[in-house]
Amino acid sequence: MGAAGARRLAPGLLSIGQVLARLQDDFADLTPSKLRFLEEQGLVTPERTKSGYRKFSQEHIERLRLILTLQRDHYLPLKVIAEVLDDLDQGLDPIIPGATPRSASSVLAPKRVLSSDELRRSTGATSRFLGEAIAAGLLPAAEVFPHDAVAQLTALLRLSERGITPRHLRSLRVAAEREAELISHAVSTRGVKSGSPLSAEDSLELAGYLDTVRSGVLRRQFSGQ
Repeated sequence: MGAAGARRLAPGLLSIGQVLARLQDDFADLTPSKLRFLEEQGLVTPERTKSGYRKFSQEHIERLRLILTLQRDHYLPLKVIAEVLDDLDQGLDPIIPGATPRSASSVLAPKRVLSSDELRRSTGATSRFLGEAIAAGLLPAAEVFPHDAVAQLTALLRLSERGITPRHLRSLRVAAEREAELISHAVSTRGVKSGSPLSAEDSLELAGYLDTVRSGVLRRQFSGQ
């Protein structure tokens, strides 16, 4: 992170101690030295204050949760975990070797929900901005939100900084709803029972393929190929 980033850290960042407090209930053997080791291996890159203190975002915490889960529950070596993370960083939903459920998004399934105040504190969003995201149908109109809403709202904030506001993305929501209908039809034609674990797994797999195709189309548009 450059000097400008060090002077202007995003709100809602956590210290190592706060990260441990959030994760040690699920990962009792997690220590500051283990966090530093994972950083040294390039698996997670916390932000730094001007004084050099590590600061972690909600995305860092979810990344750590995935790393630790893959180590503890699926016995994956760090090299394989790094490959999974690389795929995630490219917008893919990689298949976890030997895991059930198999996809990274399933392993990262939300373990609790956030209130609107918690969601805003985690992202630095204002009440007005959250309301705009909900009004555009990009986040659910609910009292509580799943953990993946943090990444979604953070992305919306970054887009808004570049002039792409939630109201500009209504067509994206409509397109996503049409894709969901397409996926549901494709899964149902295989005779998979709607609402079953197999249906959810098949749907997520197809959604991953669609994301890959969409990303390829966009990259070609910008690269002129």
